[in-house]
Amino acid sequence: MRLFAAVWPPEEVLDHLDLALAAVRGATAGEDRGPVRWAARETWHLTLAFYGSVADGSALILLEELAAAAAAAEPYALRLRGAGVFSHRTLWTGVAGDLDEHRALTRACGRAGDEVGAPPDVRVRERPHLTVGRVRPGAPPVRGGRAAGRARAERAAGEVEGQLPEDLVSALAVYEGPTWTVTSLRLVESTPGAGRGGGPLYVPVGELPLGT
Repeated sequence: MRLFAAVWPPEEVLDHLDLALAAVRGATAGEDRGPVRWAARETWHLTLAFYGSVADGSALILLEELAAAAAAAEPYALRLRGAGVFSHRTLWTGVAGDLDEHRALTRACGRAGDEVGAPPDVRVRERPHLTVGRVRPGAPPVRGGRAAGRARAERAAGEVEGQLPEDLVSALAVYEGPTWTVTSLRLVESTPGAGRGGGPLYVPVGELPLGT
């Protein structure tokens, strides 16, 4: 099983982001044209730890380790805010709020993977984000880097203009969503290429409440 742990924003938060992106996605949403391949809404999440391929028996132990990590954490508040670009091709919206608590939970989820011998997560998870799309192969890369907060976001918007439609740049740069309380984490099985539009298919393995 290919597994990862994540925080899934509630539907009202996803609704807000969906509405903000609707105008810039326009008629090309979900179709095989345009410079950006948009991530399907059902895949929108904040990764806490990626475990790679885990044996079924180890997955049960991992679930127990994550349950303990979740129980040791208290609920905390987040909101989606700002945006940026990884490697000139991955478009994301950032996160604000109780980031110290979120990062502590991220580290605890990483340690849970260590307990079952999961391959080390090679990505640094100290910058929480939600991926909204990726530049299609062959399309011009997005110029400009990460935008944190409104000031940086507005600067980044100017850097990438000309590469992407202005409305898209604006939506990514200045977006701010509603605050929600994180009350659980989720262990998820991922099957690459099996989801909508050739994206990944995510199947929940377990929902683990915080602070219980």
